[in-house]
Amino acid sequence: MNIDDLRRILVECAGEDETGSLDGDILDVPFADLGYDSLALMETASRIKQEFGVVILDEDIATVETPRVLLGIVSGLANSPAAAA
Repeated sequence: MNIDDLRRILVECAGEDETGSLDGDILDVPFADLGYDSLALMETASRIKQEFGVVILDEDIATVETPRVLLGIVSGLANSPAAAA
């Protein structure tokens, strides 16, 4: 999963009209500043599970602050031995 995948999922989950702009370099912009609350991030985690098969625990998604951190979590989980099983 890359930043463009995440950008698309974020727009699908909450809509760009309801949030801040997702254009440009958003990797280190806090989700709160982008207009995404915990409910939108829970929906994002659900969509990531559907599309990429990566399960992000509720308590983990609740602590994610930026797109970079979320992409790191997804990458780490996708490459974990449990994901390959």
